[in-house]
Amino acid sequence: MLDLWFTVKIKRECRGEAYLIRYCDDFVCFFQYKEDAEAFYGKLIERLRKFNLEIAEEKTKSIEFGRFAEERRNNQGDGKPETFDFLGFTHNCSKSKNGKFRVKRKTSRKKFKVKLKSFAKWLYQNMHTEIGELIKQINAKLVGHYRYYGVTDNSNGIRAFEYRIRRKLHEILNRRSQKKSLTWEGFAKLEARFPLVKARIYVNIYC
Repeated sequence: MLDLWFTVKIKRECRGEAYLIRYCDDFVCFFQYKEDAEAFYGKLIERLRKFNLEIAEEKTKSIEFGRFAEERRNNQGDGKPETFDFLGFTHNCSKSKNGKFRVKRKTSRKKFKVKLKSFAKWLYQNMHTEIGELIKQINAKLVGHYRYYGVTDNSNGIRAFEYRIRRKLHEILNRRSQKKSLTWEGFAKLEARFPLVKARIYVNIYC
């Protein structure tokens, strides 16, 4: 209903361009003009009340974003444009290597911590699994993470995740050992036999 209402009513009432991107209960709206965005916010509150729903204020904000945002904010002394989180990514205004504007994305800090905590919990629960099978399952999980977060400009985000999981694996292998601690040299030899899949970009957004 939100999508239809936005298309049929909101877009027609806007002075400029307006777009809505939604996934389940999460959505982001883009407006060419600030006054259109402000008017929409009030209408959205009223619309949700009709269905006994409310806006999650802690997750809702209005920001200036886009190819002209940095220039305008600099002229006003407001600093860099704000960022926003959507579907696990932090989106920010940036430039390509040739100086053209483009939106860059990286794993959001909140989602990074949640994913890492969940992965670490799983590792502890499965720490006594036979090493070959354990690495196989870890790699399947890592590939799933990389396929989702491995997008243009997020190399650092997925490499950081790979690094943290590698250290966590070394930690749990030490915990399960009843003998001499597993040194990093010993862990490197183990990795040579049972390598962890490397982080890589799967989706080139700007190709």
